[in-house]
Amino acid sequence: MTVQEALAFGVSQLADAGIDSAARDARRLMAHALGVGPDRITLHLRDELEAGPEAVYFADLSERAERRPVSHLVGGRDFYGRWFSVNEDVLDPRPETETLIAAALELTFRDVLDLGTGTGCILLILLAENPTATGIGVDVSAAALRVAKRNADALGVADRCALVVSDWWQGVAGQFDLIVSNPPYIAAAEMAGLAPELGFEPRMALTDEKDGLSAYRIIAGGAGAHLAPDGMLMVEIGHSQGGAVAAMLQDAGFVDVQIRTDLDGRDRVVMGRKPAQMSI
Repeated sequence: MTVQEALAFGVSQLADAGIDSAARDARRLMAHALGVGPDRITLHLRDELEAGPEAVYFADLSERAERRPVSHLVGGRDFYGRWFSVNEDVLDPRPETETLIAAALELTFRDVLDLGTGTGCILLILLAENPTATGIGVDVSAAALRVAKRNADALGVADRCALVVSDWWQGVAGQFDLIVSNPPYIAAAEMAGLAPELGFEPRMALTDEKDGLSAYRIIAGGAGAHLAPDGMLMVEIGHSQGGAVAAMLQDAGFVDVQIRTDLDGRDRVVMGRKPAQMSI
C-alpha cells in the first residue's frame, strides 16, 4: 500500500465516522507516522508505506474515529506559532485564546500571573514574546503543571517562570502587573451538548459544574489584592458571558473595563484595570 492509498483510506474512514476535518486529520496522522512535517507529505505519496509507520497510522486512525483529539495522538499542537505538548491532563490550546494573548501583548508588563495555566500556553507565550518579563502559572492539577513544565523547557523560558500547585488564589503571594486566566466557563447543563472530543479533556478545566461563572467570581474577588496599581486583569470567556463578567469586574472596583471580540466577532475577553486607589 502506498502512502497515497493509505491516506485515501484514512480520509474515508474518518469521514464515515462523521469527522468534518477528515482530510486534514488523516494527513496530520500520516505525517506523524512517517516522522515528517505535514507539508512534506506530498513528497512521499508514491512511497510504499512501511510496516512500522503503517501500524502507527492505522492505530491512530482507529482512535481518531473514536473522536480522540489529534493533538493527543501526535503529542501536541501548534499554537501561536509554537509547539505545545498536550495530553489528557490539559485542555487543548484553541485559536480563540489568541485573542487574550494579543490583547496582553499590547501592554507593558514585567511580571504576570496565569490562573489555571494548564499547558502554560498563555503564560509561556507572553514570556517568550516579552524576554524581560517573569511569571507564575498556577493550577490545581499537578499533572497539568508537569505538561506546562515540559512546554516551558521546550520554549526556553523555564528560568523566568514558576509553576505552582494552587486552588486559584490559595498559593499565590505578591502583586503582578498582569493577571490572565482562561478558567472553566462551560455551564454544567451545556456539557452534554459538546463535541465528543471534549470528553477526552479534563472535565474540571471545562466546567465549574454550576453556571459557568463561578471561577470569574473567585478571580474578580481576589485579583485586586494581587495586582499592582494600574495592573490589568484579563480573562477569556464564553461568547455569551461578556456582560456578566464585565459587571463582576466593575463591581469589584476595576475601571476601564472592556470586552474584546475574537476573529468570529464573538465576545472572548473581558479586561479591566486596577485603579491606583482601590478598596480591597
